[in-house]
Formats: sequence, structure tokens, C-alpha cells
Amino acid sequence: MFEAAEIGHEVSKATYAEQVPALRKRLLDAQYELLENKKYALLVLVGGVDGAGKGDTINLLQSWLDPRHVRVHGMGAPSEEEAQRPPFARFWARLPPRGKTAVFMGSWYTAPIVDRVFKRVKDTHLDTAMEHIRHFERMLTHERVVLVKLWFHLSKKEQERRLKRLEKDPKTRWRVTETDWKHFEIYDKFRKVSARAVRETSTDYSPWLVVSGNDANYRQLTVGQAIATALERANAREPGTEPAPPVPPTPPEVDGKTVLDTLDLKKTISKKKYKSELERLQGELALLVRDPKFHEEKSLVCVFEGADAAGKGGAIRRVTEALDARQYHIVPIAAPTDEEAARPYLWRFWRHIPGHGRVLIFDRSWYGRVLVERVEGYAPQAEWMRAYSEINEFEEQLADHGIRVAKLWLQISPEEQLRRFEERKVTGFKQFKITEEDWRNREKWPAYRDAVNDMIERTSTELAPWTLVEAEDKRYARIKVLQTLVETLTR
Repeated sequence: MFEAAEIGHEVSKATYAEQVPALRKRLLDAQYELLENKKYALLVLVGGVDGAGKGDTINLLQSWLDPRHVRVHGMGAPSEEEAQRPPFARFWARLPPRGKTAVFMGSWYTAPIVDRVFKRVKDTHLDTAMEHIRHFERMLTHERVVLVKLWFHLSKKEQERRLKRLEKDPKTRWRVTETDWKHFEIYDKFRKVSARAVRETSTDYSPWLVVSGNDANYRQLTVGQAIATALERANAREPGTEPAPPVPPTPPEVDGKTVLDTLDLKKTISKKKYKSELERLQGELALLVRDPKFHEEKSLVCVFEGADAAGKGGAIRRVTEALDARQYHIVPIAAPTDEEAARPYLWRFWRHIPGHGRVLIFDRSWYGRVLVERVEGYAPQAEWMRAYSEINEFEEQLADHGIRVAKLWLQISPEEQLRRFEERKVTGFKQFKITEEDWRNREKWPAYRDAVNDMIERTSTELAPWTLVEAEDKRYARIKVLQTLVETLTR
């Protein structure tokens, strides 16, 4: 869930200095308007890893807003008196009135996550806690509370570097405690449990915003813009039967960097190595899907997504060459038929889910809801925002039943895409591959880039992770696809 926050977001000092004055004005204007109209209350939840800049960011936010109308609550462990009441009681007591803002440093997520990390409770207890949280947050949004949930993230390497730097400086040494280092020792477990909690509670009415804590300038602008946007959306909407407007799931455009920008599209493989690797990996895949355990307990679902002309078809053919034709099925996904459109969105995918010993390949998939339907406006925001959690639940059900899910995104550059489009226009047997829709999609490259970034961030889970495939070199892409499928069946 945190890949997009680990790609090295940065904002220069000059850019930061240029943007801050306008952002501060936005924040104050929106805060005073909310104070006057009293349509909604704003509640900001702050969580994340130690050392990611949570305190510094909220302190700065206080100086950008009018602090007279903002209450910041440190929600650590409950007091002895608070522990005598139900867990949510202390949060109820601190909810802001309409027109005002409250910030919870720590929240109703802290205890369930920490308890599970330290094995005080089992997964079932965590699941129950997350269900209670979803109900509580839905109620808050219906009661005109705008929720902004900020998760500050650092990679393990960056967290260690940050703690050491703070500890080395006499002026900041006090900020690093023994507890911080104890938490660092269990970083992997904390990340796993946190990702599960974020995934299960990032809903259409209350999504999480994962904030990279790597660069202070980026972090502060991201949070400031998110709060400003939440306030402005609340001010622009009349209260009624609809819940409070959620903060947009897409992080504010601060440095313009997405997970796709981290790919090295120059990666290649020689023809000689390609031939030997192709033979080896196809052989391994053939053995894995013919293994008796695969036929008795497992199946494989492959999801192929990617930029137009990225080579999905060629990659799929190299996969099926290793399979028995009686064992696999390819499902190409286009616009839904009337029959499919008359049913819930995921119905047309559920109907194809295989039994044991089968391989199902989707050429495009259920991710159309958060890609093409989002970009083209076919699905309203509430629907595609809700789809992230629906998709995660769907894939979790598949995994729980022994179905391995391999999700592959094939990426090429805009320049390479244009070259391939032009090639298809003049190559007789490839002309069917190029359509007017492909050219229209190309014009919306930036919008699709943002949608893909959100998709990866919100649906790359431990059970069904995304693999990003550098596809500028088709041979390299095919090898990486095969390697991914082999790893999926052996993990």
C-alpha cells in the first residue's frame, strides 16, 4: 500500500517558497469561511511511522491556520479513567463542533494496530476493530464531519537514517526514544499490519492519504494542500442527506512524481539471453502448473494491464506457450455488454473465476473502474473511490481460496507508444490493433498516469501485489512477466 510514498518525492526550496504564500491564503480563507457558515466540522487523523515528520508538519499547519479555531489532541494510551469506558468514548469527547477543526495525533487506529503488532490480539480481533471503525467513520461523515486521514510513511532504510540523524544532533536527540528504536526493530511487522488496516479502512467516504515523510518541503505542501482542498470542498457543498464530502484520494500535485516515473524504461535483454531465459522460465512455469498440488489446491489468475501498445498480447502469448490449451482461458475485457451492465460491476469477473488446477488470464480487468471509467467520467467519483476497497476485498477472497493473483502493469514511454502506433498504421496485419480510442487515450496520458499511481498505491497488497514491467524492450518485458508468474506460484 505504500509504494507511491517510497519513490523519493522532493520539492526544491525555491518551489516551496513560491507556493507557500498562496497556500497559506487558501487555508485561512477556507478556514474562516467554514467558521462562518458552520456547515461541517473538520477532523484530521494523523498516523504513521516514527520519524516521518508528523509532529513538525502539524506544528507548521497550526501556524498556517488560525490556531484559535484548531484543537490538537495527543491521543496516546488511554488514562486510567478513560480505560474504564468503551474505547471510542475519549474520541467522542474531543470531536470538534461544526465550523471548527480538530487534529488527532494518534487515533482509534493506534491501539488495534499496536496490539496486533505485539501479538496481544489475533487477526480476527483486528478485523473486528476495523469493522467498528468503518461504521464509526461512516456515521461521522453522515453527521457532517469531514475526515482527513493522513498516514505519514518512511521506508525502513529512510526511517533508520532519520532516527540516527536526529539522535546524533544534540538539539534533536531528545526526540528519539528507546521506544522509537524498539518500533524500528519490528518495522516489517508494523508495516504489514498497518498496510492491512489502511487497506481495509480506505473507503469511498473516508479514504487515507499516504504522505511521504522523506522530504519536509514535499510533506508540508502535500498536507497543506490536502487540508485546503478538504475545507474548500466542504464550504462549496450544501449539507443535506449526502455524507460530508471526502478528501480526494489523489495526493495534491506537489512534485508531479508517480510510481511510473521510477521505472527504468531503458532496460533491455540480448537476443541470446532472451532465448535461454524464455526457455528456462517457460519450462519452470509448465512444471508448476502441472504439479499435482496445483491441481488439487491452487489456481492462477493473471491480470494484464498497461499503456496502449505496451505489448500485453505478446507477453500473454509467451505465457500460454508454456500451458496446456485445455488448462487456461483468456478473457479479453472491453465495454460491458447489456447483460453485464445490468448487474453489479464485479459480476462479469466473478463468473469466470476458475476452479483448482486452472489458469485464467484477463486482458484488461476489473481495474477498468479506477482507470478508464475514472478518466473518461463513466463512473462518478464515489463509485471509483469505493472500487479500491471492493477490489481489495474481491482479491482477498480469491487468495483465501488458494487462487494466486498476479497483477502486471506494462509501461512504455509516450514516445515509444507513438512509434508503435505509427508502425501499426502501416503494417497490414497490425492495423486492427490501432483504433480512434487509442489516440484519444493518448491525449489523456497525464490523467491515466495519475489514475495508475492511485491504483498501485491503493491496491498493491501483500496478497495480490502489483508488478510494474518496463516494456520499452518487448523481450525484457516478456521475461519479467514470466519471472513474476513463476514467483507468484512459488511464494
